[in-house]
Amino acid sequence: MSEEEKTRFPIMRLRFPMKTAVLAFTVFLMFLSQLAVGIRMIPGRIAAVSATVGSGFDLGPFVEAPEYRNGKECASQSVNRENFVSSCDPSLVHIAMTLDSEYLRGSIAAVHSMLRHASCPENVFFHFIAAEFDPASPRVLSQLVRSTFPSLNFKVYIFREDTVINLISSSIRQALENPLNYARNYLGDILDRCVDRVIYLDSDIIVVDDISKLWNTTLTNSRIIGAPEYCHANFTKYFTTGFWSDPGLSGSFSGRKPCYFNTGVMVMDLVRWREGDYREKIETWMQLQKKRRIYDLGSLPPFLLVFAGDVEAIDHRWNQHGLGGDNVRGSCRSLHKGPVSLLHWSGKGKPWVRLDEKRPCPLDHLWEPYDLYEHKIERAKDQSLLGFSSLSELTEDSSFL
Repeated sequence: MSEEEKTRFPIMRLRFPMKTAVLAFTVFLMFLSQLAVGIRMIPGRIAAVSATVGSGFDLGPFVEAPEYRNGKECASQSVNRENFVSSCDPSLVHIAMTLDSEYLRGSIAAVHSMLRHASCPENVFFHFIAAEFDPASPRVLSQLVRSTFPSLNFKVYIFREDTVINLISSSIRQALENPLNYARNYLGDILDRCVDRVIYLDSDIIVVDDISKLWNTTLTNSRIIGAPEYCHANFTKYFTTGFWSDPGLSGSFSGRKPCYFNTGVMVMDLVRWREGDYREKIETWMQLQKKRRIYDLGSLPPFLLVFAGDVEAIDHRWNQHGLGGDNVRGSCRSLHKGPVSLLHWSGKGKPWVRLDEKRPCPLDHLWEPYDLYEHKIERAKDQSLLGFSSLSELTEDSSFL
């Protein structure tokens, strides 16, 4: 890590209670974003944006985000805002995310965090995938995004749920059975064919680093995807006893050293993906799962079956996952050791839900500064740094990042 990075994202030790650290670091993040090199923030209008669909289903209101502009170092590749920005432009950072009424608040916060910390925010293009039959139509979701981020470069694609619905098996958590959760399998087909490379991100994340660093990941040896790997995890638990006892199935990992990886953060080479028919390979395992149960966890196991052991390993800082607890209780979790560039609330617990219910976990307060929802529920907030007289005193030699 360079001296500049150490200044912008200090790695420190935890020497005081987690709640104190989180609240203090939240303030630190807000301060840090004002100093991020290359970002010029223009205050946005506080204009409520909302939509009600179906039987009074409320999607808002959201406030308009501040406008983030490219810094001087982006001048040579600056996007001409008066011209059409193509979804095919290879000079841009391409992000793919799903967009739906249930997780809209998370998606908005995720986009906000990426713009806030990007060195060249105008050079990021978002590819949103919306379900055809979402309670809020793709048109309404698109309007909400545009109203919240007037200058955002994005395109909304419609995902036909009948593409995958007959391949989905029951899971340990109903949310994992949502057809949109499988849209990542079809990015090579959904996105414009001219899109050669993309970062796929779940909606329950925030990014506290420059997303271009993740974009610049090199996929070596003709690898299709890159992701943080966790080789210490018990890989056998992701498949049933019946799977491991059948040599014809477990032998699919022969010649590989499979490690667990989380599919909520992936750098993907879509050219190689399409050429290798990887969507069909994933579907083959899903079809087998319908005939005989070989796993219990939604969309993850087919990716493991196809890619585990052949993934470009990315630094763990790019997926501090599991912050939503397990898939049953959604209990509070702490951060893993080491630096953090992306926080991921995978698991049952989501920060916006816990915050509104006034039962937040300590780390949920790190998500809160990026939330653009105009809250209807008042929350008690501690405005102090809990005994710290200054920000410099807080960051001198103590934190959990």
